Amino acid sequence: MSAPSNEVRVVSSQDQRFLVLFDFDETIINESSDDAVVQALPSKQLPDGLKNSYREGHYNEHMQKVLAYMAEQGVSKDCIHSAVEKIPPTPGLLNLLQYLQSHKQDYELVVVSDANMFFIETWLERAGVRKLFQKIFTNPASFDDTGRLVLFPFHSHSCSGCPDNMCKQVILREYLAKRQKERDGAPFQRVFYIGDGANDICPSLALGSRDTAFPRRDFPMHRLLLEMQQSRAAQFKANIVPWVSGEDIVYYLKKIMEER
Repeated sequence: MSAPSNEVRVVSSQDQRFLVLFDFDETIINESSDDAVVQALPSKQLPDGLKNSYREGHYNEHMQKVLAYMAEQGVSKDCIHSAVEKIPPTPGLLNLLQYLQSHKQDYELVVVSDANMFFIETWLERAGVRKLFQKIFTNPASFDDTGRLVLFPFHSHSCSGCPDNMCKQVILREYLAKRQKERDGAPFQRVFYIGDGANDICPSLALGSRDTAFPRRDFPMHRLLLEMQQSRAAQFKANIVPWVSGEDIVYYLKKIMEER
């Protein structure tokens, strides 16, 4: 099942030259949204049996069970909404978004995340930045009649290295092809991918030599890219720019803008 369309506006083929893709958990926000909502439980933690039921590569399936358990424990939609709104942004992230907003004629922004639509839209709306994003690619989620937040997988794919519910490289490649067609055949001049996790490696492999991968320093994406560079096991074409704060990304983007 694919996520519903979340187009904010129609972008003409003469618009932004650069595409910026953001992960959400521990990239836009400074922690995992899934961990944050667990704090809404009366006990503020999951029972061991549920925690230990996770299977590698099946996190979406695991989170479906977590949300069902939370509903059983009486955690309401308002409680989940409040827990998500309280999650702090990653340091400097709002400054980065402010910079991109001030250059919106140059940058198209997209979220690609294995979280879910309810968490992401709740947080972005609360931060006042939802309208900056042209598209959100994430797992569909909605509340049913019983008040339970029901989570669905984003899509199915054949990539053996990604979770069964989402391959971000498939999403990136399909989006680039779609937007190039909509832009009368004009590709983006550069693509920037900002992430932190292991599942941000796969889309980064689709980047070209003029593009940039921004791994959050000392997080899994950064460590895996360093290992790949050292082993030379894979051909990685993009520039790699580790970041600690969103300000580090602003600094780099300003240098790119000066090149024109």
